[in-house]
Amino acid sequence: MTEVKIMVGGPESSLPLDVYQSSAADVIWIGVDHGAIRLLKEGIQPDLAVGDFDSITEEERILLEEKINDVRPAPSEKDDTDTELALQLALEEYKPDKISIYGATAGRLDHLMSNFFFVFQPRFKPHASLISLYDRFNSVSFYHPGDYELIREKNKPYAGFVCMTPVQKLSLRGFKYPLDEKDYAYPISLASNEFKETIASFSFTEGLIAFIQSKDGK
Repeated sequence: MTEVKIMVGGPESSLPLDVYQSSAADVIWIGVDHGAIRLLKEGIQPDLAVGDFDSITEEERILLEEKINDVRPAPSEKDDTDTELALQLALEEYKPDKISIYGATAGRLDHLMSNFFFVFQPRFKPHASLISLYDRFNSVSFYHPGDYELIREKNKPYAGFVCMTPVQKLSLRGFKYPLDEKDYAYPISLASNEFKETIASFSFTEGLIAFIQSKDGK
């Protein structure tokens, strides 16, 4: 399995505590803007760095050019965000089975919304199920219609189903608050559910859902 991990430049305090320790040798890392510097300082060699690099110092720019073989500068004024550029390159050049994005869900709210809504873009929507967002308190995965089995993360007691579009026949099995083929005519966040056991499942027939496992921010 090919996994691409994308490190964005969001607040360091938002990152999972084990984000660097969990890096396997065969993982492809992409550093986005200051995220590339962050990886280098943690001893991780990115395969690719991309962005307008407007958040790094001149000293950091020199380090970037010395240490990373493939650096793709982008203009500050552009249609894509730096994260979207990295995601596009990940899909085109590495054909991954999984894309994990870090540092993209804390800080500015406009950045957060951008990183949720990119799954609606025609170039990304077919690949939405490959993409997950991670921070210290949340894990987010995207789902097209189907029937899925979910495994509870041991340190995250809450499960949320965000209907990002109208959704039809949503069923939740193995959760504290089950559902049986419930329709939702508008986007809605079904928050604060919980797994009853380690494994649960859900299904739906139409729409797009973001599934979030989370814990309180303490």
